[in-house]
Amino acid sequence: MDFYPVAIEKLIEEFAKLPGIGSKTAQRLTLHILNLPGDEVKEFAEALIEARGTIKYCSVCGNYTEKNPCSICRNPSRNQNIICVVEDPKDIMAVERVRDYNGVYHVLHGNISPMAGRGPEDINIKNLITRMSSEIEEVIVATNATIEGEATAMYISRVLKPLDIMVTRIASGMPVGSDLEYADEITLSKALEGRKEIV
Repeated sequence: MDFYPVAIEKLIEEFAKLPGIGSKTAQRLTLHILNLPGDEVKEFAEALIEARGTIKYCSVCGNYTEKNPCSICRNPSRNQNIICVVEDPKDIMAVERVRDYNGVYHVLHGNISPMAGRGPEDINIKNLITRMSSEIEEVIVATNATIEGEATAMYISRVLKPLDIMVTRIASGMPVGSDLEYADEITLSKALEGRKEIV
């Protein structure tokens, strides 16, 4: 892209690093930002810096939060005896859109993938085991319907079974190879309703 000044090329490269953003979209975003009034660009930049500086992980569940623990973990109306295990914080947002789930969450921050060199010690499973107590009635494994998600679900089931805790997996309805964040509310609601115990 020799026809753009270096600063524009650099901004296009940075936008292109974002997931789902190709070079054409990165170029459009860059040119849009350049056409905004200076104060709007400044607000955008400040919002990025503020979010990066103030958002941290909840010490209980691993969700994004400004206050520790997060609003879901400290909400007394949530059922603390049911834990829904997800791969990423964005998956919590997907489940919350359904409005059918009133338990709490646990974020793994990834999945088990031997091909990628990720084992159980590389994701947040140790903290999940630490959260297990006699009050926990059910752990719902809502990992993505991928090979890695299934492997992670099976591992969690095997680790928690000796603790005499019911471990369920969200039901079909989620297409194989799909991510929770892209599921519509009805599909995700049916998947939660039809969950089954992992044997």
